[in-house]
Amino acid sequence: MSDQEWPDVPDVLGQGIAHNARVWNYWLGGKDNYAVDRQVGEHVTRMYPAIGEVARADRQFLSRAVTYLAGEAGIRQFLDIGTGLPTAENTHEVAQRAAPDVRVVYVDNDPVVLTHARALLADAGNGGTAFVDADARDPLAILRAAAETLDFTRPVAVMMLGILNFVLDTDEAQSVVDHLLDAVPAGSHLVATHPTLELGGEANADAMRFWNENATPPIVARSREEFARFFGRLEMVEPGLVSCAHWRSGAVNGSAPETVAQFGAVARKP
Repeated sequence: MSDQEWPDVPDVLGQGIAHNARVWNYWLGGKDNYAVDRQVGEHVTRMYPAIGEVARADRQFLSRAVTYLAGEAGIRQFLDIGTGLPTAENTHEVAQRAAPDVRVVYVDNDPVVLTHARALLADAGNGGTAFVDADARDPLAILRAAAETLDFTRPVAVMMLGILNFVLDTDEAQSVVDHLLDAVPAGSHLVATHPTLELGGEANADAMRFWNENATPPIVARSREEFARFFGRLEMVEPGLVSCAHWRSGAVNGSAPETVAQFGAVARKP
């Protein structure tokens, strides 16, 4: 819904400051955003015109990765952390198309996301899908709540698309990943994407500074080496750590997709 359709939103929803979930929704062509989100989104786009393509490539990566995991890899449980606002091709829709018995737990702590997620799940009437209101930086709370839906004695795909970049301290981000991986058995997978100033993303530096001064939550880019650390104890799934636009993507009009400055990878816990 737009701000015109939801005129009496409580202050807790933060209409006065742009929020990542809503701006990302705007870049994806959605309508679940407010004027401030569109203003910041447009300003960032002028500074870094590729941002819309980054958002779309990230979403397409999710679809390909989930299709692989629910299909070829045989994963039947997904823990999607930092899910953002529901849109087309959500994790449970992609996964349950491949395997109807898949169970999915979404995690986010944004009030707007929570409102939409509850409506989505109520409409779906799907008992195999749940939503957890928790901070991505609190893995113990996430695991405790997710255990009501997921069986942590069986493999789980831990999805962290575009969320570790909001954990500014790299050691803290690594600790979050380690806690989650410690809780899942062999055969589980980590799926993650992350913005970078490599891969042609240097122009994004000024846009990120603008974002951190005018929107929430603050963000950080990481290098290939820093991102690779999150997968250090895992076995990479081919093609390894690449621009998310290139992960198991086919040719578009006879050529490879354009590179976007967003790393993507899928890896298996041995």
